[in-house]
Amino acid sequence: MPRLILFNKPFGVLPQFTDKGTEGSPRPTLSQFIDVPGVYPAGRLDMDSEGLMLLTDDGRLQAQISDPKFKMPKSYLVQVEGEVTDEALAALRNCVRLKDGETLPAEAERIDEPELWPRDPPIRVRLSVPDSWLKLTIREGRNRQVRRMTAAVGFPTLRLVRWSVGDWMVEGIGQGEWREISL
Repeated sequence: MPRLILFNKPFGVLPQFTDKGTEGSPRPTLSQFIDVPGVYPAGRLDMDSEGLMLLTDDGRLQAQISDPKFKMPKSYLVQVEGEVTDEALAALRNCVRLKDGETLPAEAERIDEPELWPRDPPIRVRLSVPDSWLKLTIREGRNRQVRRMTAAVGFPTLRLVRWSVGDWMVEGIGQGEWREISL
């Protein structure tokens, strides 16, 4: 039976088990949180993003989760700089033009500030610039796609938390903790 691990990745953790990119002080990796042999990330989550990462020992499941051809929905809670406009939401719901082409339409809605764990380090706060929160669901997995989409419509991302992938959610899993689920 395949194993599936839901991990709440903290900010600043590399989404891999080793750090081959730096000399001197290594950056934190998955190996500091998950000591389960034979599991590998199904998809990636940038070092400066937080939230749900899925890990599995099943190659087919890994491909189904991470390969864009399956269009598995991924939902993010996104704190952006500024008060998001209806025009920006409409643009996100249509196709946003990025340097590597247009995105697929996303589900986008304004939300109240969610109850999340504190981020370490905290985001930068500018008293003269308000911020707001969105829930954004995409069905692609381009590099830094959500950050590039919000910037393209005029609202840079301050904090990015992946909340769900398909039917799996990070809800109820503490930051830096993981849970194995039965399939």
